[in-house]
Amino acid sequence: MKGFTLLCSAALLLSAASATKLNVPRLRLSYKDLLSTNRSSIFSGHHGQLSLSAVFLDEYRDRLFLGGKDILYSLLLGPTSSESKEIYWPPLPGNREDCIQTGKDPQTECANFVRLLQPYNRTHLLACGTGAFQPMCAFISVGHRGEHVFTMDPLNVESGRGKVPHDPSFPFASAFSGGELYTGLTADFLGRDSVIFRSMGGRSTMRTETDQKLLHDPKFIAAHLIPDNDDRDNDKVYFFFTEKATEAGDREGSIHTRVGRVCANDVGGQRVLVNKWSTFIKARLVCSVPGPHGIDTHFNQLEDVFLLRTKDERNPDVYAIFSTISNVFQGFAVCVYRMADIREAFNGPFAHKEGPDYQWGAYEGRVPYPRPGVCPSKITNQPGREFGSTKDFPDSVLQFARSHPLMWRPVFPALRQPVLVKANIPYKLKQIVVDRVEAEDGHYDVMFIGTDSGTVLKVIALQGGNSLEMEVVTLEELQVFKVPTPITSMEISVKRQAVFVGSPAGVAQVKLHRCETYGKACAECCLARDPYCAWDGSSCSRYTPNSKRRFRRQDIRHGNPVLQCVDQSPEDLDVTEDKVVYGTENNSTFLECVPRSPQATVTWLVQRDDRKDEVKLDDRVMSTDQGLLFRRLFRHDEGVYICRSREHGFTQVLGRITLEVLQGETVDELMARDNAGLSDSFKDRAALGQSRTWFKDIMQLIGPSNLPHVEEYCERMWCNDKLRRKHKSMLEKYRQAQESARKARSKNSGERNRTPRDLSAWEE
Repeated sequence: MKGFTLLCSAALLLSAASATKLNVPRLRLSYKDLLSTNRSSIFSGHHGQLSLSAVFLDEYRDRLFLGGKDILYSLLLGPTSSESKEIYWPPLPGNREDCIQTGKDPQTECANFVRLLQPYNRTHLLACGTGAFQPMCAFISVGHRGEHVFTMDPLNVESGRGKVPHDPSFPFASAFSGGELYTGLTADFLGRDSVIFRSMGGRSTMRTETDQKLLHDPKFIAAHLIPDNDDRDNDKVYFFFTEKATEAGDREGSIHTRVGRVCANDVGGQRVLVNKWSTFIKARLVCSVPGPHGIDTHFNQLEDVFLLRTKDERNPDVYAIFSTISNVFQGFAVCVYRMADIREAFNGPFAHKEGPDYQWGAYEGRVPYPRPGVCPSKITNQPGREFGSTKDFPDSVLQFARSHPLMWRPVFPALRQPVLVKANIPYKLKQIVVDRVEAEDGHYDVMFIGTDSGTVLKVIALQGGNSLEMEVVTLEELQVFKVPTPITSMEISVKRQAVFVGSPAGVAQVKLHRCETYGKACAECCLARDPYCAWDGSSCSRYTPNSKRRFRRQDIRHGNPVLQCVDQSPEDLDVTEDKVVYGTENNSTFLECVPRSPQATVTWLVQRDDRKDEVKLDDRVMSTDQGLLFRRLFRHDEGVYICRSREHGFTQVLGRITLEVLQGETVDELMARDNAGLSDSFKDRAALGQSRTWFKDIMQLIGPSNLPHVEEYCERMWCNDKLRRKHKSMLEKYRQAQESARKARSKNSGERNRTPRDLSAWEE
């Protein structure tokens, strides 16, 4: 029953994720589109393949620092182009050979893959690499602001053990603060010793104990220092990771996502937990969709974390991408967490288990003072009970912290549900950055999500009024890299209004917006629903708050051009195209009409004798994403076909196509007569004479009034290149004859207006 319920929940999730066209990107831009519109630029290194493995965006210096295989780059971000410098940084002598002798791959493992780039002080960066399975670190001189200095002393190298993993494929997370480096990683050659380290700085090195209660086969994703209040002694470093769940009962191999934290001023215990974290605690992060019978569909595998900083540095919003590890279906979700909810979980009861045969529950006994997990600060100090450091904590506090690292209450996302769910999609969501944008009617969080196929999705999530349901609008899908390649890193620059997208093939600088791409009409700009863009009265342009422009039009929440573009004429709203299409009776014919937005739905009307009716679709007449297909054409199909799109309550006419149907028997007779009895040796010599006879007959079928469309029909149905050139010459002569006749008629207004059926006069 439980498996059936999970299957039903998955089915509901799949239908919810695919039921709306809003999950389809409104605008798809190819790699060529991005380059041609100057929205993207690619850096692949001076030697072609960068093998990117580390990125640091320095907004203060306007520099982008990159680390790859045996290489470091510094890119000076100018207004038009990027000046670059490089440093070659291979493993120390002999280390590559030692690595190969241990059986590692010479290309993908036995090199110095730079994994860490962090600002060390005003003039230097800290860089650490795998060093062919012997991690090493060095300091890079980058100069002051305004300079483009990029040098390193290759002899001044120190051990990187505990700072980056040995294996270039192993995940890790790091944060640098106050001259100290906090890392979550596997610190040994075999990748078995999973720890949280603190190194560098003036204090002693700290690490977690080797205990599966603390860390059980973790995969570290992100690390951030987030202050609790104005007292810097309360600063904590938060780690986001997944691990095998110890509280999952009999479900072997279950994965849970965690948020763990340590106090930045933790120095371990005096007798217990010496040089070990004494303030480490962790809680579960839940990202799930409610299902039937109270069973949720959980997204347990954490893929990426982004901290959206706010004016209050103590309360950033935590955006996280999750994936499922279910055998039922593959899905992805984005959940948003509030720091207040994370702190509330850490202030709640501890998880407790009496013994192997007992169930997990909330600890109901006495919790020692000071509470395990808090930092020694003014808050913990009381008269007669002052704690200058964690070394002053009683042993009972340290023992309790060692045996109760897990909190009982999980952390739920805001609104208790994801802001984005995607299922049954041909790619995986891997990276996320977010920009909080001010629009006409409020603030919107624009998500830029990188995939494993080299694309970036630009998405907003809208909450509908008092309802908890979210409306997800995928604004754009950007094919950033020419060849599909996994996106491994993303950095956003609000200052430069760009996102830097990293992959093994290189790094791309992509502008967050290009409003003119949406079109030249008010309706198109409004339908785009892009918080960055607004109609300014003459074009779709960048929205700027506090602007004095009177004609700005923007409607992110509803995207209704009827209300926003009331001063626009119908001609501005309708993107119409009139054309004539010829079809042959009993053959197939296609009427092309593609809406600009895949989120729009298309309907077809046919007009005959001033009456419009909706086209009846069946096995013979079919509507496709590209237009209307007649699998077999009848005489009564003639008429004017109107292609109409509807998007978000707004309807506009995209095109009017006049369909002319030629009699099948007559065309077959002409074709048979044109080809009968001619051997290959006579076809070339007879081509001109045949063309004249053939053209007479076609003109009798079509009539000279539709002559401009004859050449188009000729190309589609019959003509080879040789005949097409001759027909083009004939058409030009006929047009000249028509023009001469028109001038003659204008001189003699009483002359009867006649169109000659005999074409011999202009054939010659």
